[in-house]
Amino acid sequence: MNRGYRAALRALGLSKNEAKVYIYLARSGERKASEISGALSLHRTETYRILRDLEKRGLISSVFEKPLNFIATPFEKALDVLVEAKKLKLNLLERKRERLIHIWLSLPKIEGDTGRKEVFQILEGEDQVGLKANEIVSRAQREILIFFMEDDIVKLYHTGFLDRLKISAKRDVNIKFMANCSQKARFFLDKIRLGNIKYLYLNDEVLPTFMLVDDEQTLLFIRRNDGKRRIAALWTNYEAFLRMLKVLFNELWRKEVRQLACCT
Repeated sequence: MNRGYRAALRALGLSKNEAKVYIYLARSGERKASEISGALSLHRTETYRILRDLEKRGLISSVFEKPLNFIATPFEKALDVLVEAKKLKLNLLERKRERLIHIWLSLPKIEGDTGRKEVFQILEGEDQVGLKANEIVSRAQREILIFFMEDDIVKLYHTGFLDRLKISAKRDVNIKFMANCSQKARFFLDKIRLGNIKYLYLNDEVLPTFMLVDDEQTLLFIRRNDGKRRIAALWTNYEAFLRMLKVLFNELWRKEVRQLACCT
């Protein structure tokens, strides 16, 4: 359970040891620095540095005693403090954004080949893959073709991806959506109420999730065999690859759908 709390605190900006110290204090109550360093097997000097840093951030307080004792800010309040700090940083970056863009555009242009290049990116992590999926769907002008494996539907559902699809559909973008036949896939896709959805029974076939937008760019999910559950994807505008995926999608779209209980 502590691992989940540590992951949440680290996502909000704490280091691994800062999260450990905060959680220890929050769960055990008032403690001396020596007790903390002993319980967590941390060097005394590092423990004092961490305690000072946590205090500066409003996550712990010092008790007026000798030797000095420390107590943790209640967990709910600590989360509020960290979330607000993140929001302030984001607001500051947003305010700087326009100025930075203005400065960038004012720089002298370097002459070079401005023709279309066929490029690719390898993206790792749920946030990065989700952002890219949302970006290319938001830019669609004519057509979005998607094949989804059920686990990837769940991962992208929490990024707002399906909501972006609904917005694209309202802009009259033609959307065709396929998924492997399962109750889980049906549960999530029923929420977006898109007409052009097909469910395919693929036996033991394992196909990668992919989306093709306007025949101009694609995002292809990469399945790893290294035991890690971290999501990864390939984005590219490579024309030959796009044509191959379009042929694959059309073949799947024409495939006979077996009417299983999960698909009806």
